[in-house]
Amino acid sequence: MAHATDGGGSIRIPASCCGVFGLKPTRGRVPYGPAALEGWAGMSIAHAETISVRDSAALLDATAGPELGSPYWAPPQQRPFLSEVGVDPGKLRIALALDSPAAPFDPECRKAAAEAAKLCESLGHRVEEAKLPLDLAALNQRRAIAVRVSVARVLEDRAMALGRRLAESDLEPVTWAGFYQMGIRPPAIEYSRAIAACQLSGLDMAKFHQRYDVILGPTLAKPPVPLGILSLSRKDVQGFFSDMSAFQNWAWLFNVTGQPSMSVPLYWTAEGLPIGVMFSARFGDEATLFRLASQLEKARPWVKRRPVV
Repeated sequence: MAHATDGGGSIRIPASCCGVFGLKPTRGRVPYGPAALEGWAGMSIAHAETISVRDSAALLDATAGPELGSPYWAPPQQRPFLSEVGVDPGKLRIALALDSPAAPFDPECRKAAAEAAKLCESLGHRVEEAKLPLDLAALNQRRAIAVRVSVARVLEDRAMALGRRLAESDLEPVTWAGFYQMGIRPPAIEYSRAIAACQLSGLDMAKFHQRYDVILGPTLAKPPVPLGILSLSRKDVQGFFSDMSAFQNWAWLFNVTGQPSMSVPLYWTAEGLPIGVMFSARFGDEATLFRLASQLEKARPWVKRRPVV
């Protein structure tokens, strides 16, 4: 197991790039405190990347639970998550979503999602292509405001604790210019609008899930990229954000809505690079994801597969 926090995909993104299983739990499922009770306006949540579905479920059983004073609440599970592993998920209604807010999905990533859809159909699930009920580009702009303000506040709090002002030399160029400087600029009303938009997106997705049990799509828009392209030490700050947006694309959506979301290693390129497929369920419904993931793991095992290095 490798611990990770996911505020915009940072469990699912490395899981996709490394050919392992990565689940982001529901907002409020795992305690965040006690020093702070939330991160990035509720978008960040901790769990882990694991080799097996079983280990992810067992760890979540060990760490999940309500937290005193938390502003968020996750619906209690009916039984241990480990008990869901191996249980027949039934015939799921799956929406194949290929919306792309930043850049087109690479053909390999689209192929990974298409093959996963066929696999799900062979297992008895109903899959149909569907458009998500959100303006992802506009929502991403609102999300960025909330994240940058949150980062700027944490940085200034740290500087205050050290008894000095924050200096540019304290931070990587991307953190300084792209997060801190951008985070201290928005007027308070813009931050409030950003939070309101993020919260309403959860309502839109809850309505969407009245028709579908699970949303399926590529975890990322591109196969794994070379080291250094996504480095926070890049001096070309705008280039960093352009590259990150084109790579990450839409994993952040389920941080905004708070839904559980997982990257499953079901596809490898001809060069031996892993490409994860993302499945996301209703708010509070990790049980369905663990059931589906264990079914997929049995149908297309990945434990012994390793990326080419």
